[in-house]
Amino acid sequence: MNHAIAAGARWRAVCARDAAADSRFVYAVQTTGVFCRPSCPSRRPLERNVIYFETGAAAERAGFRPCRRCHPERAVSPNDDRAARIRAVCRAIEAAEAPPQLAALAAAAGLSRFHFQRVFKRTVGVTPREYFVAQRRGRLQRALAAGEAVDAAVYGAGFGSASRVYEHTGKLLGMSPAAYRDGAAGERIRCGFARCGLGWLGVAATDRGVCAIELGASRAALARAFAGRFPRAAVDAADDSLGQWLSAAVAFVERPAAPLRLPLDIHGTAFQQRVWRALQSVPPGETVSYGALARKLGQPDAARAVARACATNPVALAIPCHRVVATDGASRGYRWGVARKRALLERERAAAASMAGAASRARSVRRG
Repeated sequence: MNHAIAAGARWRAVCARDAAADSRFVYAVQTTGVFCRPSCPSRRPLERNVIYFETGAAAERAGFRPCRRCHPERAVSPNDDRAARIRAVCRAIEAAEAPPQLAALAAAAGLSRFHFQRVFKRTVGVTPREYFVAQRRGRLQRALAAGEAVDAAVYGAGFGSASRVYEHTGKLLGMSPAAYRDGAAGERIRCGFARCGLGWLGVAATDRGVCAIELGASRAALARAFAGRFPRAAVDAADDSLGQWLSAAVAFVERPAAPLRLPLDIHGTAFQQRVWRALQSVPPGETVSYGALARKLGQPDAARAVARACATNPVALAIPCHRVVATDGASRGYRWGVARKRALLERERAAAASMAGAASRARSVRRG
């Protein structure tokens, strides 16, 4: 029985092309005489023709020859080798002061330009250029946060001139470099708070739009969260426009029948922005797994990166990361509490069912 269970688990790993299983066993196909790693991209054999071995050496002793695609006789799998090359390229990009040429990066990885671009994006989640831009922005943010002079931070981060930074402050920092360095000194942020069916809800906004939506147990906890984000910003009470956005967010919690559409002022990496946009396309009452969302983005290996992007979402509800669930449908990993995530999903499903019932009754009346 234990052997049958082990064989079943191994077959599932083969079907999933699970690279994590490569170090645990190899499988051989009796009709071809070839043995492979579980992650081999070759055409899947029939289960009845498959037998398993603990090592490649054992498979060779049994008379099987190694696959020419996955090279199971080697100590390092092609997947591990490519991942190591991509990691090395990432370190080179992080150290670069100017955008590295794609051809040079591909040559360093030992891949063609086209294949390198595809492998890099599948592994990292963004293109090499987007990765460089994100790293340069991160260097600028860290230098400014450490109190460096603006010019020194700008040039130290690899920007050719300060004028280029000021031209794109909205995308880079959301404010001027000097304001960012000073903890958003001079930036005006309006905050509003209200009770809702999930506790307390807080909305913070700049002149450009909503920059944060938080859920919490108390008004004081939400106020502390907002104050910690930009400690030297001028915090104002809610005005009419923020009041409308706050009311819309509360109404969404009470009856989430339609997406919450608000003007947003949020900043993230290119990959985070892609994940957040994709989340906004998931309708209320529906869910998607991290892996399915990664596949939707065209990057099936980026499920963990998708999960990290969900965890850094600054605006609850407006970017509905609560609609992302585990592969088995379980509600896990919500920064505002799993209980709130489940409650939101239950409310959305109830609202969707109510709307579907109303639409069905309306069709019946028209037909009658």
